[in-house]
Amino acid sequence: MAGLAESGSNPDVELLYDINGLAKDAPHWFDRVMEFVGEYGLLLALVLLVLWCWWSVRRRGGQEAAPSVAALVWAPLAAGIAVLVNVPIRGFVERPRPFRTHDGLDVLITGKNDYSFVSDHATLTMAMGVALFVANRRFGLVGIALALLEGFCRVYMGVHYPTDVIGGFALGTAVALLLSPLAMALLTPLARAVERSPRLGWLIAARGRAYTGRDAVIPGARKEPAGTEQRDLAA
Repeated sequence: MAGLAESGSNPDVELLYDINGLAKDAPHWFDRVMEFVGEYGLLLALVLLVLWCWWSVRRRGGQEAAPSVAALVWAPLAAGIAVLVNVPIRGFVERPRPFRTHDGLDVLITGKNDYSFVSDHATLTMAMGVALFVANRRFGLVGIALALLEGFCRVYMGVHYPTDVIGGFALGTAVALLLSPLAMALLTPLARAVERSPRLGWLIAARGRAYTGRDAVIPGARKEPAGTEQRDLAA
């Protein structure tokens, strides 16, 4: 397995050179920007996106606040689990970094001495993006777009093959979707309990917007005029 994609005659390597070749023609400052964005920036952007979505859900409140927050908690958990799943995969495949077996690559970041398949960054970002999509489609589409950009950056930087990135996307998506039902079954009751807490309820919904179930409207029920109950008791 270690010899995977070591031949320069396959599309994986050809696409690697095509994308990484853009770094050779780009200004030095742009490569430094891509280095920061690909290594840290997009991960930070996804974390901020999840927090933004949480703030939006919290302000809106209502019956769906607790399940939505539970889904948002699943996003970073899915990313962490996906990376743990990747540990034995990397050890089994043992694919060297592309710059170790191919000459002429413009490597923008040093110190990458571990195995290449699959990309941790691609796995992390796609797991968060897909889990965020489960919680909120609008925010999730932005998250998935950031994950796709992360994959491009990893190849641009010369530290991953395109198939490393595709494998990371597949792994992150699989973990986020397949374990989502179990995660929601465990996290939603916890979020409901936090919502009822006097001290921690603000984590789920802003004050005055928490759902307690007492204000639920029963379809077809007739609303009695104010004071009717008091008149009946007096009679």
